[in-house]
Amino acid sequence: MQIWVDADACPGVIKEIIFRAAERLKIPTILVANQMLRTPPSRYIRAIQVSSGFDVADRHIVEQLAPGDLVITADIPLASAVIEAGAHALNPRGELYTTANIQERLTMRNFMEELRSAGVETGGPSTFSQADRQAFGNTLDRFLAKHAKPAA
Repeated sequence: MQIWVDADACPGVIKEIIFRAAERLKIPTILVANQMLRTPPSRYIRAIQVSSGFDVADRHIVEQLAPGDLVITADIPLASAVIEAGAHALNPRGELYTTANIQERLTMRNFMEELRSAGVETGGPSTFSQADRQAFGNTLDRFLAKHAKPAA
């Protein structure tokens, strides 16, 4: 199993949690972004810079992941593609996307997008909080305890 991070919009505090988990459990972790990323020196953590463009990082992740991998993303269409590929998706606020909830999330995302395109102000997501960090860390720990087999 590898951890993939849709890193362009991933909060720094979440990356730090991921880095600690990757080191502790020796799990290969790849951050994908269309900009240069700094990662700590580690044999388990690396960054890949893809070209700029709409969904280029998302496509790279989907093309490279394997069934059973974990992808950290807030991008619901990417999470849906990850689940379709037999992998797992977790958002930075600690919600694990599943076959049971992804369609509802896609429907709501598309509805909100339609409202915005019609000129309705929908507001953005709430401010990222300490509770969000804790929820992410707890969900990641539970997921990795269940699914991770450390690299040798």
